[in-house]
Amino acid sequence: MNEERHIVFDQYLENELSNEDRAKFEKQLSEDQEFDSAFETFKELNFYLENKFGNANELNAFKKNLKSISKKHFKTKKPKVVAFKPWQYAIAASVAVLVGFFFFQNSNPAFEEYDNPESTYFTERGEGNESLKLAQDAFNARNYKNAISNFELVLKENKSPEIQYFYAVSLLEDNQFQKAESNLSDLKSGSSIYKNKATWYLALSKLKQKEYKSCKEILLTIPEDFEDYDQVQQLINDLE
Repeated sequence: MNEERHIVFDQYLENELSNEDRAKFEKQLSEDQEFDSAFETFKELNFYLENKFGNANELNAFKKNLKSISKKHFKTKKPKVVAFKPWQYAIAASVAVLVGFFFFQNSNPAFEEYDNPESTYFTERGEGNESLKLAQDAFNARNYKNAISNFELVLKENKSPEIQYFYAVSLLEDNQFQKAESNLSDLKSGSSIYKNKATWYLALSKLKQKEYKSCKEILLTIPEDFEDYDQVQQLINDLE
């Protein structure tokens, strides 16, 4: 239920979860990309509301008003794993409306709109290495944590630009930004066929971190003969 998810998000941000529930929540964040993405959206919405109301007093007044409304329109639900406050259902109901308004107001593009990692087929070309096969299969299945651990084993013996590139993309997908950007920057400064692809994903790393200025600066260094330059140009336009 989305409303209950939003309530748990709010409880986490307000440090209202028990240690056990907090640990479960953080475990789900690390393992469920969709859940993590939804939580990032909720945090952005909270940030928007804080700025929209200008100060804590106005935001608290808004919440107080919701509490008043909830007394008339919401009944206390029996708690499951987490005890929900009655007025939080009112906030959760408001989120659906506010999310739409938030995205309408927020003109900045999202990482997910441009993130479309290509599949890799090392072993089909005869590169017979067990760790490489595991890394390949995990990457194509979007199981990036497993892909990373196996790519790291392969890179100890074979640091080819291709393997380094897919390793870097895996790191980015797993939000390991510093390591991802270090590898992508190495490829960007090189002369392999992955130079421009690495530059593109370096820009996407900045986009994912909402560093829009840096993202655009990197995009402007990609040459027009890049195979996905239409995507580059689209993202530049979206950032303007």
